[in-house]
Amino acid sequence: MKDTKAISMKGNIMIPGDKSISHRAIIFGAIAEGDTKITNFLEGADCISTMECFRDLGISIDHQNGEVLVHGKGLYGLSTPDHPLDVGNSGTTLRLLSGILAAQDFTTTITGDESIVKRPMKRIMDPLTMMGADMISIHHNDCAPLLIKGKRMFGIHYLSHVASAQVKSAILLAGLYANEPTSITEPSLSRNHTEIMLKHFGAHVTSNGVTATIHPGQKLIGCEINVPGDISSAAYFIAAGLLVPNSELLIQNVGVNPTRDGLIHVCKQMGGNVTLVNKRTSGGEPIADILVKSSSLNGTTIEGDIIPTLIDEIPVIALMACMAKGTTIIKDAAELKVKESNRIDTMVENLSALGADITATEDGMMIKGPTPLHGATIDSKMDHRIAMTFAVANLICHGNITIKGKDCVNISYPSFYEELERLIQSV
Repeated sequence: MKDTKAISMKGNIMIPGDKSISHRAIIFGAIAEGDTKITNFLEGADCISTMECFRDLGISIDHQNGEVLVHGKGLYGLSTPDHPLDVGNSGTTLRLLSGILAAQDFTTTITGDESIVKRPMKRIMDPLTMMGADMISIHHNDCAPLLIKGKRMFGIHYLSHVASAQVKSAILLAGLYANEPTSITEPSLSRNHTEIMLKHFGAHVTSNGVTATIHPGQKLIGCEINVPGDISSAAYFIAAGLLVPNSELLIQNVGVNPTRDGLIHVCKQMGGNVTLVNKRTSGGEPIADILVKSSSLNGTTIEGDIIPTLIDEIPVIALMACMAKGTTIIKDAAELKVKESNRIDTMVENLSALGADITATEDGMMIKGPTPLHGATIDSKMDHRIAMTFAVANLICHGNITIKGKDCVNISYPSFYEELERLIQSV
């Protein structure tokens, strides 16, 4: 990172397409009948991994300049791949695709990079096995690589111990192939992009509180998907706009789905000047522009049902807490331990290196502020959320932050550093 300190952040920015929605548009388009046109598709490495996996499964996909045309072959149109499917760094690809592969009439091996083969897959293996799937963790450690032998699916009602959209989606996708309705009840509501988009494709999906149900026996029909900007990517610009003095940013075309907008609520709870303007809806997804102005922040407690709505934003919230007056406590976030890195340990280690007053807890962290931060070398652990958080920290600290593995942002936001630099008003 350049040793350029921002005296303010000014301007408008259009955030790249939502990663979760981009994944699902490819996946559902592949098993739909007819063509699905996707605009504002995220050109990140994770979403490209999803695209390549479906090409390996015999789906023709045209892709150019953020526009994608998926030539769907229906629920049973996938072909046996001639080599193991490689999801790269994408847990979404692995877990959602497993739900579909469990119901096919062929055997598949699915794996990924060094991070993926350490991430827990028992959370999908258990319910899919209950539905009739034949799934084996090749190294018998409940992680990828997975060997999946397609079987006939049976409808179940699954009580999940974690609020996870990936687990829920794997079950609902397998439920498309089941003999009777399949439902999943979560401890709290995870992001619901799957339910919204499946309805858009014509599936019969119902939601009742924290329970989602899919009714089999119908086909998906190709359609058009305009992907909104990713609020998880917008989070870094929201934080920069709040933390850098004399700043005003308009972040345009951002998805503000209520199962994803916890960051907005926390910013306001901390005293942040964040306003949603130009609200509208596209394909069932709520969208808005986000106006952010510099603010003096206060510490807060973040816990309970809001955690699944901001789980990916907790690293940058922890940075905001370092600049807030008072103590911020983050609880009920043990899920951070099984992300691309152990984000509790990684954030505590790296923020401590910058001089922050931060302590890890069993399910989160405690941060006392405000504390001046200084430059240091930090290790992103090849986790894109960590690298982007410390790029924002570099704007406000004394001295320079060197980010090891900074190119991992290509997973979700290849142009991130250039966009951040463009908005900086420097000394």
